[in-house]
Amino acid sequence: MTHNRDSQTTMLASNIARRIHQPGDIETPISGVTLFRREQAAPPVICMIEPSLILVARGEKRLWIGGEGYSYDPSNFVITSLDLPANSEVVTASNEHPCVGLVMKLDISILAEVIAEIGLPATRERAVGKGVGIANMSAALEGAVDRLVSLLDEPDAIQVLAPLILREIHYRLLSSDQGPRLRQIAAVDGQGYRIAKAIDWLKANFTQPLRIDELAAKVQMSAPTFHHHFRQLTAMSPLQYQKWMRLNEARRLMLNEHLDVSRAAFAVGYESPSQFSREYGRMFGVTPSRDIASVRSKPYESIRAQM
Repeated sequence: MTHNRDSQTTMLASNIARRIHQPGDIETPISGVTLFRREQAAPPVICMIEPSLILVARGEKRLWIGGEGYSYDPSNFVITSLDLPANSEVVTASNEHPCVGLVMKLDISILAEVIAEIGLPATRERAVGKGVGIANMSAALEGAVDRLVSLLDEPDAIQVLAPLILREIHYRLLSSDQGPRLRQIAAVDGQGYRIAKAIDWLKANFTQPLRIDELAAKVQMSAPTFHHHFRQLTAMSPLQYQKWMRLNEARRLMLNEHLDVSRAAFAVGYESPSQFSREYGRMFGVTPSRDIASVRSKPYESIRAQM
C-alpha cells in the first residue's frame, strides 16, 4: 500500500511539473484549477486564499493565517472554507527538485448537492472552527486529482469529464476529516455560511465605511455573535479584514495602475493619506513608495510570485 502511494505521488508530481516549466502560477483550461511551480525556498508573501483545496505534489509549503502556520507536503493538503487573508511560504524547493502543486477552488453548490445526495448529517455545532485545516492525503483523492490534471492532455474531453472528476474530488473532501469544516460552510442555516456571506459583502464594499451592527443584521446575527464567529473563522476582526482588503487593493493600484500614494489611499476608502501610510507600513513593513519601488526593481517572475 505504501509503495502504491509513493508511486502515485511521483506520478502526480511529474504530471504537474511537465506542464509548468517556469516558476510561477498558470491557470488551466479547467475552471478554478491553477498549477504552480517554485524553484527556491522563499519567505512568506501576502495573498488572499479563496475556498480551495491546496496541495503540493513535491516539496513543502506553509500557509500562515492569524499567526498560525499550516505546513503541507505530498502527504497532506490544506482546505480553506472562506476567503482568508494569509501569508504563503515556500519551505522546500530547488532547481533540481522544484516545489510543484495545485490549487482548486471549491464549489459550494457542488458541496451542497453532494451533501444532500449522500445524506451527510448537517453540522450544527454552536462553535464553528477555523476556516482552514490540514488533512492527510488519501490514495483515492490523489488519484482523482491526478486524473483531473491528466485531462489537460484531452482538451475536447474537459467539458464532459472535468465536472465528473471535480464532483468526485468534492465528495472525497467531504469524506475526509475536513468534511465537517466544509459542511459548516455549505449549510445555509449555519454560522459559517453567514460569515461567508458577510465576507462576500465586505469584498464588494470594502471602500465603504463599516458598521458592524448593520453587517451583522444583513446576515441575521447579533453583533457580538457575528464578531465572535468572524474572528474565530478568519483569525481577524471584521475591521482588520476590511483594512487588509483596502491596503492590498491600494498596493495593486499603485503597482499596476500607477496611482500615487494619496490617490490610492482615497480610492480604497481612506480619508487621510498619512493614516493610510502608517497602516500600510505596519502591514508591509515599509512605506508605500519604498515598497512599490522595491517590487518594480525585481524581475517579472519575482513580482508574479508576490501577487
